[in-house]
Amino acid sequence: MKTRCPVCGAENSLDALIANEDARELLWTLAQVGGDLAKQLVKYLGLFRPEKSSLSGARMAKLLAELRPDILNQCIQRDGRVTKAPPAAWIWALGEVLNARDAGTLKTPLKSHGYLYEVLSNWRGTVQQVVDQPMTQNGSNKMVESLARLESMK
Repeated sequence: MKTRCPVCGAENSLDALIANEDARELLWTLAQVGGDLAKQLVKYLGLFRPEKSSLSGARMAKLLAELRPDILNQCIQRDGRVTKAPPAAWIWALGEVLNARDAGTLKTPLKSHGYLYEVLSNWRGTVQQVVDQPMTQNGSNKMVESLARLESMK
């Protein structure tokens, strides 16, 4: 089955994505996060894509793996301070980063998550906190369960 990336437009086979360890890890992490946050993360990862080439699955998996512990722990550490970062904070911060790109004030491709963490450290919870699917570590949504079944078929 062919799939198309909504961010970069690349076409690939779902079978190939599941067979590739980096792509499988990326899909698994996104499924664990779920909902609006996963959608925002996919858009955010596109900010790391070099202008004249594509972003490899290995690089995307590495970038998401760097964020995963902080997303699941719902807190970040920046400049020696620990800041709470619930899913609503991540969604807000990712939106702010994407807005900065759209406004032309953010230079891409990004090299690190520094800007995102700076924005996150300024979150004060003033945004309406709505998340369409709860983020779980045990993978209790249908996408996570489906990916787990696929993983077991290897």
